Amino acid sequence: MEPINRYLDAAILKPEFTQADVIGALEHCIRLETFSVCVRPCDIELAQNYCKGTKTAVCVVLGFPHGVQLPASKVDEAERYLAMKVDEIDMVANYGWIRSGNWAAVEADVAGVAKLTRAAGVPLKVIFETAHLSLQAVDTMTEVCVRAGADFVKTSTGFNGSGASIEAVRCMLKTGAGRIRVKPSGGIRNRSEAEQFVKMGAHRLGVGWTSCEAICKESGEATDAAADGEAEAY
Repeated sequence: MEPINRYLDAAILKPEFTQADVIGALEHCIRLETFSVCVRPCDIELAQNYCKGTKTAVCVVLGFPHGVQLPASKVDEAERYLAMKVDEIDMVANYGWIRSGNWAAVEADVAGVAKLTRAAGVPLKVIFETAHLSLQAVDTMTEVCVRAGADFVKTSTGFNGSGASIEAVRCMLKTGAGRIRVKPSGGIRNRSEAEQFVKMGAHRLGVGWTSCEAICKESGEATDAAADGEAEAY
């Protein structure tokens, strides 16, 4: 098992954040050596400037937070982010289509982006808001993502629903069966919760940046921000 900080994709995604807010969060995550910072598209260059030469990579969200853009718009987003040399992309699938059972459209939506990220060697994580889905839909969507060429399946944006659950993550891991990596995200705010998912076999963890310090502490105590209800939506 890697040190817990090396599992963390630290979310810096609140729409109201000022540049000063983002810089403060970036500095915090770089100090903790989180695996990555997951940022808004408008903050890509800012994050790259701060993370250059550090152990922290830059991930950007695509189709965030609802996943309802046209598939062609998602492809256009991916082309722009890859041209900017992002390290990773977290894409939101159209979970309305998933709930409708429109699997062919969902697979094409993911595959259009995955084709580009695969060619560029950039990991693609696909978010499908498992809190809104049955376990059967989670199972099917995991298979869809394998076929479409994604690198990870991810539970949640942190902005819609209850976040990662043991049942959904277990389903993703069982169905993925080593063919795709799994990223629980949403509601992970202390070390014990983080370690529980890692011990299950999760490969990365999506967490709000304000929770990173608590997760990295042996005690796993909640941060003041989280306790005050001011933590990142993750």
